[in-house]
Amino acid sequence: MELEWNMVQKYLEELVPERNPEMKKMENYAVKEKFPIIGPVAGYLCYQIARMINAKKVFELGSGYGYSTAWFARAVQENGGGTVHHVVWDESLSQMARVHLKNLGFEKIIQYHVGEAVAELRSVTDKFDLIFNDINKEGYPASLPVIKGKLRSGGVLITDNILWHGQIFDEQDHQKSTEGVREYTSKITVDPDWVVSTIPIRDGVLIAFKK
Repeated sequence: MELEWNMVQKYLEELVPERNPEMKKMENYAVKEKFPIIGPVAGYLCYQIARMINAKKVFELGSGYGYSTAWFARAVQENGGGTVHHVVWDESLSQMARVHLKNLGFEKIIQYHVGEAVAELRSVTDKFDLIFNDINKEGYPASLPVIKGKLRSGGVLITDNILWHGQIFDEQDHQKSTEGVREYTSKITVDPDWVVSTIPIRDGVLIAFKK
């Protein structure tokens, strides 16, 4: 039997443990409003990785209304506490996130930023255990040197949308967003300071370990 993409994705989602009702509310909103969250399979992977490396300091480049933030905050809370930085351009999304994350009991863990994500990362003096990258795809290549400088050795970078809805395979597609994903993937894959794998769940998740 030949495996089909949608069949695999549906099966993987069924394996994710049941979520908190507030998380389900966030998932349902994403479906209703067609808002691009990472979804439960990739979210659970983010949570797992954060737990595995005992992450205490997490920075998100692009956080939406807090769905991915919630997965990271859960991990950090279970790791004994720390800080997850939620970063969006839009004040209304930040306010939505504050409500959801407070309802989930994570208000003491989250630090909120409203602004351009890479500039916010550059302005913070900390080194991070884990950085999550989900900004505008044309901005991916320029974000990489900043991320590399802010991630500790032994830290992990997680990047979403690395398969970019399959557009990266279309040789005729030269949109800035598509080219941004291609360039980012190429640069980090050949950089000897990183150990990189791409996991084909949802829209592709790149996992990079900084040596």
